[in-house]
Amino acid sequence: MELKTLKTFQLIVKYGSFIRAAQEMNYAQSTVTMQMQKLESELGVQLLERGREISLTEAGRLFYEQSLQIVRNMEHLQSSLTDLKSGETGHVRIGATEPTASYRLPGILSTFMSAYPNIRISVEISNTPALSERILKGDIDFSLTTAPNMGTGLYFEPLYQEEFVALMPENHPLARKDVIEPDDLRGSRLLITSSTCPYRRKLEMVMQEKGNVSLDTMEIGSMTALKFYVEKGIGIALVPQIMVEPEKGTVTKPIGGSLVHMTCGILCKESAYPFQLASHKLYQYLKQELEAHP
Repeated sequence: MELKTLKTFQLIVKYGSFIRAAQEMNYAQSTVTMQMQKLESELGVQLLERGREISLTEAGRLFYEQSLQIVRNMEHLQSSLTDLKSGETGHVRIGATEPTASYRLPGILSTFMSAYPNIRISVEISNTPALSERILKGDIDFSLTTAPNMGTGLYFEPLYQEEFVALMPENHPLARKDVIEPDDLRGSRLLITSSTCPYRRKLEMVMQEKGNVSLDTMEIGSMTALKFYVEKGIGIALVPQIMVEPEKGTVTKPIGGSLVHMTCGILCKESAYPFQLASHKLYQYLKQELEAHP
């Protein structure tokens, strides 16, 4: 039983005419007649009373009522599959690290979801190692992160640089300097994030390059929380510029050397790139926005 046959049958009922139904479907009248004969044969019942006027049999009335919902459902399914194929619908599961998850992604996704209301998006927020594992397990489709470790079966496309500044109390001795160099951090309490944070690992690497500069550190498990500890005078922190606006007795200073930035981008399975369907739509939009407005 084909969808076009059901539509032909409904048009015959609507117009009471094989000829009108044939015209609407752009068929020869003989084609419509053959379709109805085949349909009645498949169902094993007579649907139409043929004569000077065409009318429905009892079985025809039951079949007609049921066929209306069948056609509606099939047309909706066809439309959904077309939208899925064109990337206009679907479910995309993404991950993001901070500060992108809180400071960039909400505005970008708001605009994207207005343009593509049938695409559903889930966002998981974590660090790069955890999101890398989630990608490899197939739990998320791709993520906005720093570069992963090499040889992991993952593909990383750099998109933007995360610029860093030194955040400190306004009465801190380093607040008088124009630019903060790594050596300047000696003797100051430095607020750092968890050991799995790529930003902390880069900081430690730079310190080693400078001759194992001894640091007085205090670990704070959340990057977004660092600025609140600085506000209370507990120490200074190297934080992404996007997440700080000096207030409540704090100031920011540019950082010299290789501490200035971290490379961030889109991370996915090697086998998943290039993306398809709705994931491709979201990827294109994220790439466009993050490259234009990092």
